[in-house]
Amino acid sequence: MDAITTKNGTIYFDDEAYYKLRLHLKENKYSKIFILVDENTAKHCLPEFRANMGGKFNFETIQINSGEINKNIETCMEVWQKLSQLDADRRSLLINLGGGVITDLGGFAASTFKRGIDFINVPTTLLAMVDASIGGKTGVDLGVLKNQIGVFNSPQMVLVVPDYLSTLDQRQLNSGFAEMMKHGLIASGSYWTSLKKVDSFENMDKLIYESLTIKNDIVMQDPEEKNLRKILNFGHTFGHAIESYSLEENNLPPLLHGEAIAIGMILEAFLSNRTMGLGMYQLEDIKSEFNKRFKKVDFTDDDVEKIVELLKFDKKNTRGSINFVVLKRIGDTIIDNKIPKELFHEAFSYYKD
Repeated sequence: MDAITTKNGTIYFDDEAYYKLRLHLKENKYSKIFILVDENTAKHCLPEFRANMGGKFNFETIQINSGEINKNIETCMEVWQKLSQLDADRRSLLINLGGGVITDLGGFAASTFKRGIDFINVPTTLLAMVDASIGGKTGVDLGVLKNQIGVFNSPQMVLVVPDYLSTLDQRQLNSGFAEMMKHGLIASGSYWTSLKKVDSFENMDKLIYESLTIKNDIVMQDPEEKNLRKILNFGHTFGHAIESYSLEENNLPPLLHGEAIAIGMILEAFLSNRTMGLGMYQLEDIKSEFNKRFKKVDFTDDDVEKIVELLKFDKKNTRGSINFVVLKRIGDTIIDNKIPKELFHEAFSYYKD
């Protein structure tokens, strides 16, 4: 697959990715090279990564605990302290080898250590490949509130090697696939149709490439989310609140990002139908496709009340107003919509039916 040029770097694929990384390391002569991993990527991905680097470079490994619950400032401080203990300087490089938690947190740690060192993302989950590792968003959560602390800063390059997907279970693959489905809903009806036909996660290269192209085209036009880039938040206003709530102590199971966003997209498609005229056929199509792939979550009335309360912390809010991305039709979005609150509970009722 051809490389994709981003605003501040390049996305490389498969064997070319490793070649370009080796070349980059030789040309830049970094003082030290660090690899950030969690216990899963340390076991399943790091050996393959090292093997493909040919043993020609010295790497220091920094390991953190996996999971969204560890994407916080305390873990970030651990990374900063380890970098300092290992004599990292401003000419050092951090390679983030892992999923969205690793690329988000690692990018933020690198962007702020000694006022910024270079970093490179090597996503190993489907979610990170198609979403988290590109676009320059870095950051950590504030308690259970998603991505409240962070900066925009782009990696030197992103290496997408779909072979790493073989290390994932079905649930993780589904989570990433939800973001791909979002790309179809917000930007391309034909891509949405193609994704509906997917019944296994083998030979995903072309679809991953199309998702990356869609997201990159949007980010290139609006790098800091002033306008167009907000469409990438479809499903995320409710989805982030649901994900945050599921991480608290309650009766809900902890949800992966894509699982929560899938619910959010059903809810926000319902709001689109009620406020912007998204056709009932397309609304039912969206609900049906997500329900095929994701187990339905049983929300109590108390759960719904608490999730709605969390909406006030959404990053897209302005002057106390909750802003939604809605669909006029599949592939056509409108940003910054203020939805009547009485529709929130109706949306959950629609999801439950």
